[in-house]
Amino acid sequence: MSVSSAEKTMVASKIYDSPVAAFEGVLFDGMMIMSGGFGLTGNPESLIPVTHEAGTRDLTAISNNCGADGFGLWMLLDTRQIAKMISSYVGDNKLFEQLYLSGELALELNPQGTLAERIRAGGAGIPAFYTKTGVGTVAAEGKPVDTFEGEDYVRETWLRADLSIVEPPVLGKPLGAVPGKHRRCAKIPLRRNINC
Repeated sequence: MSVSSAEKTMVASKIYDSPVAAFEGVLFDGMMIMSGGFGLTGNPESLIPVTHEAGTRDLTAISNNCGADGFGLWMLLDTRQIAKMISSYVGDNKLFEQLYLSGELALELNPQGTLAERIRAGGAGIPAFYTKTGVGTVAAEGKPVDTFEGEDYVRETWLRADLSIVEPPVLGKPLGAVPGKHRRCAKIPLRRNINC
């Protein structure tokens, strides 16, 4: 997938001198933030601290996971700035586990492919879609299930955010193209999926 000229213009028109300048007037309590990265790779490490320092609270964070001790979105978990996580993986993040089990953190756990498709759907303006993934499991609890050609499918809804944060590109390279292609696949839908 190549980056279109419209996307290049969009990115070029939103270049700031610093992460602090980029977030000026953008952050607010209760906002929904999508964060790029896959596992501990490709996290927007220059942007997460700005959110932390701003003291923005009651955040809903959409990301594959929530970092690890001292790394990634963990920083916002540690200060209780994230109220809800929408993710696919808890992993070895003991703080994430502790906050969820104690009731301090709301969690919407999604299969990884469903999470990616919900993000893509939000960016494409598709409010809902059907998938077989999760049918008959806790992932489908409370969600509509419909039958198509004799097979059950669960209806999932799009994910949209007030702000999407991704690792900046390497100069002269398309967003996320260096060093791993896996990051590029996740980042383009994140960039398309903001409400501003």
